[in-house]
This record gives sequence, structure tokens and C-alpha cells, in this order.
Amino acid sequence: MNTQYDLLTLFADGGPMMYPLILCSLIALGVIIAKTWTLYAAHRGTQRLLAEVEEEARAGRTQAAIDIAASTPGPTAAILYSGLRRMQGGTVLEGEIDHAVSTTGTIELSFLERGLVILATIANVAPLMGFLGTVAGMIIAFDAIARAGNVDPALVAGGIKVALLTTATGLVIAVPVNIGYNYFVTQIDGLILDMEQGAQRILNIAWDLEKDGRLQVVKEGQRAVPRAEPAVARPAPSPEVDTRGADLDDSQV
Repeated sequence: MNTQYDLLTLFADGGPMMYPLILCSLIALGVIIAKTWTLYAAHRGTQRLLAEVEEEARAGRTQAAIDIAASTPGPTAAILYSGLRRMQGGTVLEGEIDHAVSTTGTIELSFLERGLVILATIANVAPLMGFLGTVAGMIIAFDAIARAGNVDPALVAGGIKVALLTTATGLVIAVPVNIGYNYFVTQIDGLILDMEQGAQRILNIAWDLEKDGRLQVVKEGQRAVPRAEPAVARPAPSPEVDTRGADLDDSQV
């Protein structure tokens, strides 16, 4: 007799372990969709961004370069924005740009890796849940045999069915989640390379501006000394003549 199972029937026949497995699959699906969009938006237009920001910054239009970086999403734009903001005033502390770029890169990397721990956990736990369902199904089968006192295929089949369904469900969840995890790791490695290019680009711009005299780098604890205006020679004040004595002589005459 052929029996056609639909999804609800399979879910019901799998036993209680199917509930956490389905929950894991839904969580993994949500994380995969979110990470796909996040990494796509972070990598989109990176090379164009680097070219436009460098062109504006080298032309002396720092504010325009800041506006371009601020209006572009992604970790590379955040690194460029962080470095350009330090250069905006024309004076930076020694090592300030390096520190700002490094800090921003660490923050952006943690944002890119968000959710990967969830995928890795589900990829490892889902098969274990399936195996746990397998053990539970075998326990049910042997308990049915012990109660009946004889080996009846109908009694054993129910427990074996539960064992096979939970194991298959766990593997079906773990395989695509593991593939998605490895794909996202590869994409993040590419974004890290983009971030390093952005950091190197902003440092090169700062060095070139310093050579041209358009950016002043001072050591910590020092202040930028304003240029002294050339002194203008003022005419010496004319000596005052005491005419009081002369007035007295004239009055006496």
C-alpha cells in the first residue's frame, strides 16, 4: 500500500524533536536573507567610491569627499569618512588618522560578522538534534517490543520512522546552512580587502597633503603654531618740545 506524505504529515510523524528543528530552520533562513542583503549593499560601488573620494580630497575639496563617504553605505565608506573627518581642519595629531581608521575597521568588521555565530551554531546543532530524535525513536521502538513481548514489524516501524525523519530533517537543515556560512565568510574576506584598500588610500592622501603643505601633523601635546605676520616698521614718535619756559619768557618781556 502506497502512502503519500505531505509536509504536515511528515512533521507530525517526526515527533517532538521536529519543533526545535523547524525553529532552527526559520532562524537560519532569516539570518541568511539578512546577511545576503547586508553584504551586497556593503560591497556595492566600492571602487567607484574610492576613486571619487580620492579625486575630491586631492583637489582640496575635503568637505565634498566627506559628503560622498557619508552618503555611501558600507565599511569602506565608514573608514574613508573617519579619516577625512580628522583631516578636515588641516591639522592632525601624529598617528590620529591611523588610530581612527583602525578603530573604525574593527567596529565595521564586528558588524559584518554579526549573525555568523548563529549560522555556525545551527549547522552544528541541527544534526545533533536529528541524532537525538533517532535515539528517541529507537527507544520508542524497543519499548514497544518489550511491552508486546514479541517482535512485531508494525510496532518497530513507528519508532524507526521517527528516527529516520528527525535525522533527515537535521541533515537537510545543516547542509544549506553550512554552505551559506562558508559563502558569507568568503564575502567578508573580500570586504576586508576593500577596507584595507580604503585605509591605505586615505593614508596615502594624508601623506601627499602633508608633503604639499596642506596638512600639518603635530605631535601629541603640541599645538599648531600659527604663522607670524611680518612686522611692519612704525615711524618713531616725534619728541615733544617743552614750550612752557618759552611762554613764560615771552610774557615777561
